[in-house]
Amino acid sequence: MAISDLNVGQGKVEITVEVVSVSEPRTFEKFGKPGRVANAKAKDETGEITLSLWNEDADKVKPGDKVKISNGFVSEFRGEKQLSTGRYGKLEVVEHGNAGKPNAEEESVE
Repeated sequence: MAISDLNVGQGKVEITVEVVSVSEPRTFEKFGKPGRVANAKAKDETGEITLSLWNEDADKVKPGDKVKISNGFVSEFRGEKQLSTGRYGKLEVVEHGNAGKPNAEEESVE
């Protein structure tokens, strides 16, 4: 599946995207329970979308990472499509980017 194929209200989304940027998580309280959410920009070869990162997912993802969303959901906020894991979905980092990290060649000791 590709970003350009996503429609508002669509569920059971299976997609792998590259994270371009991640905002600082903000905290909120809903039904007396605290939570955290961060917005990320994600892209693939067909376009970009806002990715909502809830609670512990906000700490998992860094710019440059490739993430796989399983059973995701597409919503709309202020006229913009957003992708999230929803209540039943899962986010998995499938490839860590090199943002701020030395690559393997630079780490090797000669």
